[in-house]
Amino acid sequence: MPPSTGNALVLGATRGVGRAIALALANRGANLITPYWDWPEDSRSWATHLAQLPGKHLCLKADLRQPGEVKALLARVRADYGQLHILVNNIERGGMPIVHGAYTPEQWDVEIDTTLKAKWWVFNEALPLLREAEAGVVVNVSSIAGEVGRAGPAGLIFNDAYAAANRAVGSFTRAWARLAAPRIRVNELQLGFVEARHAEGTRGWGLLGPGEQRAIHAHTLLGRSGSLDEVVSAALFLIFEATFMTGATLRLDGGYTLGQEPVPDLPVPQDQLAVRPAA
Repeated sequence: MPPSTGNALVLGATRGVGRAIALALANRGANLITPYWDWPEDSRSWATHLAQLPGKHLCLKADLRQPGEVKALLARVRADYGQLHILVNNIERGGMPIVHGAYTPEQWDVEIDTTLKAKWWVFNEALPLLREAEAGVVVNVSSIAGEVGRAGPAGLIFNDAYAAANRAVGSFTRAWARLAAPRIRVNELQLGFVEARHAEGTRGWGLLGPGEQRAIHAHTLLGRSGSLDEVVSAALFLIFEATFMTGATLRLDGGYTLGQEPVPDLPVPQDQLAVRPAA
């Protein structure tokens, strides 16, 4: 059954994909809990906007890489809301090679700690609150970097730690679906090149040359980047409509992972070829 729109914990809600999903949930009547850590200008803008929305919303600073701060966050949710209906596990740090260049030990650690470990800490602490509700849903937002890695046109946007972390999110999704069943559904929304996430509106995309941008679109079967509206539609589908789906991955990438491998025409069967008469 679909969850109530009651209380939704949305990570990464201060900007981009997370903000778009959070606003869509608020428009459906959800009370939002939206932790933030960095991007101070976006965080201030979001807090101001959130205060103007109807409902009971919470915006607070928390470093979700730290288990103690995650525990404190969910204790606050329990005290203020009692239960949780929706978790949008949208936290990541992708070190784009075009931006950050070669790895440093610090860069490697911050990507794994943010993109992978923080998702685990949050789910682990949120699960008891999700179980308090009649029905709950978790959406793990991930990247096709876990499928394609640092190769081809995507190699300047996806690096090794980010790709490895996103590969592991699929394993988390399947394990958590088993753990949370039957009242809580857990699915993965795997994003390709969409605006504000890998593509237009990101620092890395702006550093790519026109030819490099065209190469990414040429490798995408639909020939373009995805829109935030398309991401929101997919997220709302997983949350409210996909009531018989759990442990699954919904890939929204315009066909990037398929690439532009040609599909050959079928040959004429040998038994239909004209037989030349004997000389």
